This record gives sequence, C-alpha cells and structure tokens, in this order.
Amino acid sequence: MLFQFLSHHAQSFLFALRTILSHKARTFLALLGVVIGVLSIIVITSFGDGVKGFVLGQVASFGSDFIQVETQMPGAGNSPSGQALGRLTITTLKINDAEAIRRLPNVSEVYAGSIGQERASYRGTHKRILLFGASATAPIVDPNLKLESGRFYSGDEDDGLAQVVVLGADIKDALFGKKSDVIGETIRIKGQGYKVIGVLARRGSVVFLNFDEMTYVPVQTLQKKILGVNHIAFFTSKMSDVSREAETVALIRETLRRRHDITNPDRDDFVVTSAREAQETVSSILGAMSLLLMFLTSISLVVGGVGIMNVMYVSVAERTSEIGLRKAVGASSKSVLWQFLFEALIITILGGLIGVLLGVIITWGLTFLSGQLGYGLELTFTLRSFLLGVGFAGLVGIVFGLAPAYRASRLSPMEALRKE
Repeated sequence: MLFQFLSHHAQSFLFALRTILSHKARTFLALLGVVIGVLSIIVITSFGDGVKGFVLGQVASFGSDFIQVETQMPGAGNSPSGQALGRLTITTLKINDAEAIRRLPNVSEVYAGSIGQERASYRGTHKRILLFGASATAPIVDPNLKLESGRFYSGDEDDGLAQVVVLGADIKDALFGKKSDVIGETIRIKGQGYKVIGVLARRGSVVFLNFDEMTYVPVQTLQKKILGVNHIAFFTSKMSDVSREAETVALIRETLRRRHDITNPDRDDFVVTSAREAQETVSSILGAMSLLLMFLTSISLVVGGVGIMNVMYVSVAERTSEIGLRKAVGASSKSVLWQFLFEALIITILGGLIGVLLGVIITWGLTFLSGQLGYGLELTFTLRSFLLGVGFAGLVGIVFGLAPAYRASRLSPMEALRKE
C-alpha cells in the first residue's frame, strides 16, 4: 500500500526533493527549529525514564517487605500536602507504639527512628552531623545497612541509653581524616563523650539521602540525652509474608487508632506507607513530571513548525511561475499539493532524525558524566523515544505544511503566469 502510494506520487516527491536540495540555506533554517525540538524531546524522555528507573530502583533496594509509619498533622490526609504539614512536630508516636506493632501477626521485626542534628568534635576537628536514632533492630529491617568495621549497638545498649555511635563513612573521614582504625575512639556531642563502636560500609545516596553522611545512635539515647524528647518520628516494620500486605497495613492502622484514641480516620496523626505504595507514589509523581517536561519541550517543536510554515509560504510566493507552469502543462492541483506537503515532511523528518542522533549523543554524554560524578544515573534511549521524536516531527510537517501546500494547489495557472 505504501509502495503504491509512493509510486503514484513519485513525481511530486522528486520535485520536492529537488527543490530542497537546490535551496540549502532555506532548508537549514527550516530544519533548525525541528532539530532543537526533537533533540529536547529525546533528552527529556531519556532523562525522565532514567531518573524514574534510578529512583524506583533505590526505593526497591529497601525491599518489598517493609511498611513505614510516620507522623502527620491530624486531618492532613495521606497526601503529599498532608505529609508536608506532617513535618510539624507531632509528639504522639512513641516507642511503645512500635513495640505494639511488633506483636502483630505477619510483622517479624520493627525499628523506631528519630532524626536530629548536632555538632560533633574530635581533637579540634568539628563537624555538624546528621544523627539517625534507630533501634538496635535496624540492620534486620534494613538489610543494606552493613558494617565496614566494628559492630552495631545492642538492644541492651539502646535500653540503657548507652553513649555509643556508628559512623557513616564520610563522617568518619571528616572527623578522623586518614586514620584507619577508629573503633574505640571517643567523639563529643553536646559536650558528652560518645564511643565509636562501628563504621558503616559505603552505601552512597538512596532516594537522595546520603547514608555515608549519617551517624547512627541508639534511638532512646537520641531521644532522652540529645534531643530531650520522648516521641519518635517514624518506625519501620518488616513483614513475614508480602502477600498479606493489605491486611497488615489495615491492622497497623487499626492498632494505632486504638492506641491514640482516634475514632475518625480523617483525624489520623500518622500515615502508613507500604513498599508498594511508596513505589507507586514515586512512579506517579515522576511520570507526571516527565509528561509536563515533554509538554514544555514540545512547544519548541511547535515553534519550529511555525517556522517551517512561514518558509513554505515564502517558497510558494517565490515559485508562483513554477506552479503556474506545472499546472499549465497538465499537473493536477493534487500533485502540486503533495509536492509542497512532501517538502514539509522531508524537512521535518530529516530534522527529526538529526535531532534523534544529537539527542542520543547528548544522552550518552550525560550518562557518562553521571557515572564520573558517582551518581550512577543511566539515561536510556528507547524505541519509544525514537518514535516520539520522529513521529512528532512528521506530525508537525503535516500540520504546518498543509496550509502552504493547499494555497499552492489552489493557484490558477493563468493568474500565476500573469503575475510573473
């Protein structure tokens, strides 16, 4: 069918190709807008897919069996805006809540957590550090929490408010420099000595949170000796059977509402998020951002289309005599229309292919740069990106080339020749 179409309009296609080749400067100017538009689409779609895969991969690295409970402002609802309000200090979540959840069916382990910032020092070296208060069970719930040296603190040390810390790799380097063995050394936090009992293996950033910049401390020590509070910010539970996720989430909500005397679910002072829900939320947010960016970049392609339309109108005006002569010797209005439409299509598809090529080069360059900087972000060029780029370019050629082509096809041979 396509072969029959091309053979039927071969003369119009050849006329269009000859015209394009004989007006290289005009063709280049018409191409430029399309190239930039398609290039933008390729880079944005590749970047969006790469970021989405990167973030979802990092979320998945926590495992599919966790359920996290965080504080939120009562009545805020389980929504991004509600959770933003929930960053205000809510003091209703306690370690006892985490212990109650640990006793539920299908919950194998739980760790409670809080976060604070304080200045740490070691022999004249000072650094403001992120203190991550966590129960001694944190390495069980988070299997990626591994040690390079030393040990993690015990449950007895947590209950006894022991002044011990496990340092992130970057914190260890910042405080101790090139010193290799820091186990047993003492750093000072708020004027008190804290013994270094472990150093975490390098983990890097996960969902833009740098674990190498963290200092783990028993959660009860952080609460009572550093922050001076008796509440926690969150707790994370580990399920025995992931297939019972919905049942477990419902049971956690029911238990916390009972413990917090909440009768109206709209007044929850906590939000429960499973691993699956976290991935779905992140995926939907990143997908929406990708669509928005694609829409914004497609505007440049529309601008390129307007440029092509203007160039085509100028071309029709300059070639009035040629059109009149062709029609005078028997060319139909339809063949003239197809000639100019082919011109627009050839220009836009050629621009699309050049844009795709440049987009692939830039995508590979950004992937290489990301690797060199240690982010490990892979920008992937897919068939979808190719089809979007070339498809949009072809559509622009048809939409913006149709009006000039129609004007050319409606010219009267006598009028066209008389104007010349």
